[in-house]
Formats: sequence, C-alpha cells, structure tokens
Amino acid sequence: MANTPQARKRIRRNENRALINGNRVSRIRTFVKKVEAAIAGGDKTAASAALREAQPELARGVARGVLHKNTASRKLSRLTKRVAAL
Repeated sequence: MANTPQARKRIRRNENRALINGNRVSRIRTFVKKVEAAIAGGDKTAASAALREAQPELARGVARGVLHKNTASRKLSRLTKRVAAL
C-alpha cells in the first residue's frame, strides 16, 4: 500500500484518469461501430457520413493519448477502404 502522500495522490489520479480514458475509448468504439453497421447495411451515404463523424473521434483519441497514432490510422484506413468498396 502507498505510504507517502505523493503515492496516495498518484493512486487517486490514476483511478480518475483510467475512468476518463475508458470513457474516451468507449466513445471511439461507438463511432466505429456506427460506421461498421452502416457498411453492413449497405448504405454508402450513411456509411460515409458515419465515417466523417468517426474520423475526428479517432484523431482526438490520438491527441489525448488513449490510442497510438498508427492504430488510429490503420482503423481509419480500413474503414475508408470498406466504405469506398460499397
């Protein structure tokens, strides 16, 4: 167990950050799922609109440090390719 005040504070901060970052990742996943659902439905206009909404969310995840930039880039590239193939 943490014995110093600094260590106790760090534990508190880590718990808060974990909650916030978990919410961010969940939000990104939701936007990605909307794109995938539109792709599965075969609706290109809805899929491209959902992709335009998901793109800044992925970029924000990279900026906030919850996603690696290559991971976000790969996800965006694969989704874009699937939307274009509709």
